[in-house]
Amino acid sequence: MVAVRYGVYTNLSIEGAVDISKEVISSLEGEDLVLESKLASVLGEEGVSLEDMDVDILVSVGGDGTILRAMQKNDAIILGVNAGSIGFLAEVGPDEIPDTMKKVRDGDYFIERRFKLRTDFRGERLADAVNEAVIHTDTIAKIRHFRIMVDDQVATELRADGVIVATPTGSTCYAMSVGGPIIDPHVNAFVFVPMAPFKFAARPMVVPTGARITVELLMDKGCLVVIDGQREYHIPGNSSVEFSLSKDYGRFIRFEDNFYTRMQEKLVGSL
Repeated sequence: MVAVRYGVYTNLSIEGAVDISKEVISSLEGEDLVLESKLASVLGEEGVSLEDMDVDILVSVGGDGTILRAMQKNDAIILGVNAGSIGFLAEVGPDEIPDTMKKVRDGDYFIERRFKLRTDFRGERLADAVNEAVIHTDTIAKIRHFRIMVDDQVATELRADGVIVATPTGSTCYAMSVGGPIIDPHVNAFVFVPMAPFKFAARPMVVPTGARITVELLMDKGCLVVIDGQREYHIPGNSSVEFSLSKDYGRFIRFEDNFYTRMQEKLVGSL
């Protein structure tokens, strides 16, 4: 059997997350285990930074933001343990830790791959997104003028607070909250969603992952590009940002293919 190295990364700001992490660590006793440095410091142990954790499986204890932060800084396979509120991307809750870790140690799981969105600006590749890239005004209460191209065709032109370009994974997050459709993660598509558009006819649009989406800023006023809520870049006016399918994937440990059950329990049932 191939040796597996585990890591534990925790959002220390969530109440009870440290205790949940202790249970994870206990359930992985005897395994090759690395702790993220801040968690290790709390526990009086040695640790390494998230970026430097050379592990095969990274157990993320927190909410969806914790998972996205982990995926921005580490390429390991993610097992999400929900210590937050909804935790749509997390696979298990705190009460499932002993059974879950036994399954993981036994290899009783499958790996789900999720598309990543690539972002390019003026020849520079920015961070990839598992959820979405958000382009929005850098000034409070000011709208911007955008033109959105799909490959070489104009898809729409609009004035709005911003534009979200989301993967199927991100379709259940920020994009959904501003009126975008939920996309089954098996569908090879991206969606772009206007944020508070001035034009009533400006609607979300689903495009194939093989397309190149270009968002042009048609005013001499800047915007911010925010990737997965974790990384932020300033974009000057009269410029453009390109989005396309990344060659890399986000990888999650799953025990069953239950997207619609998860959606009913964590999205519909949570409203």
